[in-house]
Amino acid sequence: MSAACSNIKPPESNGDLGFINTGETQWRDVPKAPIQYASKKETIMLSGGLTILQDQLIQSALQSLGENYISMPNPNFESFQTGKAYGNRGQCNPTYFTVGNLVKYLQNLRDEKGLSSEEIVRKYVYITAGGCGPCRFGMYITEYKKALRDAGFDGFRITSFDHDKGIFQGDDIDDEIFNFTPKFFITLIKSVIIGDIINILGYKMRPYEIKAGSLDAAIEDCRDLVSNAFLEKKSLIKTMWKCRRVLEKVKLNRLQPKAKVMVMGEFWAAMTEGDGNYNLHRFLESEGAECIPQPIINRLMLSIWEAERALHKREHLKVEGAKSIDFSSVKTRLLIKAGKAAIKTHFALYAKAIGLHDYEIPDMDKLARLSQEYYTLDCEGGEGHLEVAHLIESV
Repeated sequence: MSAACSNIKPPESNGDLGFINTGETQWRDVPKAPIQYASKKETIMLSGGLTILQDQLIQSALQSLGENYISMPNPNFESFQTGKAYGNRGQCNPTYFTVGNLVKYLQNLRDEKGLSSEEIVRKYVYITAGGCGPCRFGMYITEYKKALRDAGFDGFRITSFDHDKGIFQGDDIDDEIFNFTPKFFITLIKSVIIGDIINILGYKMRPYEIKAGSLDAAIEDCRDLVSNAFLEKKSLIKTMWKCRRVLEKVKLNRLQPKAKVMVMGEFWAAMTEGDGNYNLHRFLESEGAECIPQPIINRLMLSIWEAERALHKREHLKVEGAKSIDFSSVKTRLLIKAGKAAIKTHFALYAKAIGLHDYEIPDMDKLARLSQEYYTLDCEGGEGHLEVAHLIESV
């Protein structure tokens, strides 16, 4: 650390407290030498870590807006080993897989594609999830930086989405690099919702397919249709109708008895499809189960519910000298309700178009009532009270 700590009392100033907070005391994780990062036109955004289908749809959706965005490959055991090699000891499974996946991807750019480490650091930026939690979730960016530094990519830019602190929790990245407009987020959420719907249908149909692999082939066709619709700016509702025709061609035998198994738990481990959870969903299906996954939209609805609850608690605080009638929170409440209504409306439209029936977005108020006697609603880290609520709801 180059800056001297000013909160240590010099021996020659006994009794003088003027040394406190007189200089720079906050340690910052920055490169030793300033880096001239690339302009927006040259900057490439990297991300990933959702389901395979959603990562691909998000890439097409953001590229349709002119963003230079790439979804990284699904993490595998090689990613895990890379994360273990460059990360700290005692980290959680998702950390090793996601951090290792980024390091492995950058190493491939350097060793296979011929890009120098300096060029990679200058041109690429990684977007991940961040926030507080009962685990090491709040330390993710630090873990990324430690691993990247040790792998030879010191200064690589990391930023994060966070459910309670806004968009930038990592580096102070120039705002001009990102076009975080309402259109950006609406398009992003549309791709996530469509991915959720197709995934839900897939898990409902795959255990009953007559010809093994026929549904996976149909879902790949649907992925291509939706990706092209985003890139060519076509109607997504009409595209979902086309996907319906594709899925209807898959022959099913619904007379097979299947045990329904709900997959829940830590967000990433319950959602990922691959080595990160030992291919849990496919294993359960091979054992004769119909999986009930936790869609990404559940986490989005939980974030909205938490924001609404926090607003409600603030409104009922007794503040001395406060106005008897205060409209300062009206705008926030309207935005929350509008966001919730928009998500539910888009989900209903796309689900109806593709043929997903008898499925409703979980009622967050109901889930809160189910779990509040067993788990405090004020503990908002990770999945909050949802794990307890889903368990009670499913029995």
